Amino acid sequence: MDDLLINLLASVIAGTAVWLAGFLLRRRKLNRARAFFGLTAGASCLLVASRHASSPREASVHRRDVAALVELATIARECGAYADRVGENQPTGEIGRLTEFCVGGPGGASPRSATHVRAILRGVTYEVFDEEKRRMSFTVGGTEYVFSPETSYVLLARFWGPAGGRPVFFIGGLSAGSNLAGARYLSRHHFELARTFGADRPFALVLRIVEPAAYGTDFTELVADVTDVAFQPLPQPDDGSTSQPPEMLNTRARS
Repeated sequence: MDDLLINLLASVIAGTAVWLAGFLLRRRKLNRARAFFGLTAGASCLLVASRHASSPREASVHRRDVAALVELATIARECGAYADRVGENQPTGEIGRLTEFCVGGPGGASPRSATHVRAILRGVTYEVFDEEKRRMSFTVGGTEYVFSPETSYVLLARFWGPAGGRPVFFIGGLSAGSNLAGARYLSRHHFELARTFGADRPFALVLRIVEPAAYGTDFTELVADVTDVAFQPLPQPDDGSTSQPPEMLNTRARS
């Protein structure tokens, strides 16, 4: 009888220790995620998405951008926070007041993204090179990342306003599908990003989506860490009296 009681007591102690270890591990992961995203229990965050470029309706959002918003709202919910969808025609308040997830490149349908690129991501330029098909490219660090049927790109960045506060997560893809790829990459890899950049360092990463028509967002890979150049002011144009050295010319990433 005594042996049975001892065995039962040992089982209870072992089970409690396992449960406690699991609880502490989950709590640690939760705290790391909250610190990385600048979220707290019961807090709100903003979801800003581009208007559907081919729709005349102000509230229309591409279905893949909606899927990206769902990924980001899931992150907020797992951190115990609440996500509020904000349209492009709605005021979002000052930067840093709430954590912000901004989805979509700075085309004509995304003035919020355009503001972030113009004011903070000054080392990045976006360009629409096919108005009819809404095909775009962005240039950063001397390399132009170009949309093609076989390859697309997305710039994933985290930064703060001049007054600090809560971070902005910028997901500026060359298509709605690449926006979704960026959101899913952030959801799946934020613990790795937290180990690399901590809770208080900005970053800017170029992700490549390979064969999106065949693989969707399943084949998304990190191409370059462009943090050092994305947040720097663009160089001043020269007066044309000197030519640019060949090694300084932009290179173009197509695949």
